[in-house]
Amino acid sequence: MLKTRIMPTLLYKDTTLVKGAGFDSWRRVGSAMQAVKVYNMREVDELVFLDIAATREGRAPDFDLIDDLADECFMPLAVGGGIRNLDDVRKLLQVGADKIVVNTAAVSRPQLIGEIAKQFGSQCVVVSIDVKKNGQESYEVYVESGTQPTGLGPIALAQRVESLGAGEILITSVDRDGTMQGYDVDLISQVAEAVSIPVIASGGAGNYAHMAEALRAGASALAAASMFHFTEQTPCEAKLYLREQGFATRI
Repeated sequence: MLKTRIMPTLLYKDTTLVKGAGFDSWRRVGSAMQAVKVYNMREVDELVFLDIAATREGRAPDFDLIDDLADECFMPLAVGGGIRNLDDVRKLLQVGADKIVVNTAAVSRPQLIGEIAKQFGSQCVVVSIDVKKNGQESYEVYVESGTQPTGLGPIALAQRVESLGAGEILITSVDRDGTMQGYDVDLISQVAEAVSIPVIASGGAGNYAHMAEALRAGASALAAASMFHFTEQTPCEAKLYLREQGFATRI
């Protein structure tokens, strides 16, 4: 049985980590290097680092920064933000990234997913899908840090990127982001049922019970930020709680 992974998310903007709600990331929460060192001590399963300004600013990933962070990061590191082509991917892997997170390019240049999978393997490609609710039951995918609607539904996009070679899907509810009111379990369930690759739940985690709900909805892994930044809850305690609930975790 695959073990449930706990994956803290680091959102990077203008030289520092930030956090907010609904993708309005206005609050500065410290340095990326400091966070990496803290999570090393807390023995998390994976770390997700997203440069949320790179794509909107039209710039490439900060390879020097990722190089520095990877040197101190003793867990798998998934990196996203500003990735436009295979050369960007190659450079990120060379400086220490373990996985590549593709968001906007999954819509604007979907063939990149297949190129990465062919060159480096599907396990290297995480496609990040940011979703907002339109009305009571309708969902729509947004890109460029949740600012641009695409007209695409998350299920159709998830199935498309799986067919192109994506190894995992990071599904984020923009509406729940930063609220700590719980994951959108309906969204998670719909996407998880539609694909056979692992689905990482993101957006809204506020406590360990929320994590269990996401797993019951079909998630294979759990990404969280605010609950680790702004409460006393820890990834280790999350694993212990989930194990008590019958989920396999790596202790």
